[in-house]
Amino acid sequence: MEKAPNCLKCAHFRITWDPAFPRACEVFGFKGQNMPSAEVIRSTGKPCPAFVLKKGLK
Repeated sequence: MEKAPNCLKCAHFRITWDPAFPRACEVFGFKGQNMPSAEVIRSTGKPCPAFVLKKGLK
């Protein structure tokens, strides 16, 4: 199984105000307790295809 990208470095990652579901992905339109990229890799077996590095990061 491949490694999930770091959502904290993704332009589509958001922190929500919902304490039960604090992490969200704008591309896939879901929020949850786990990192969105981990959920994508768990569901599909492949790394997140929507990962885009935030502007200014390397």
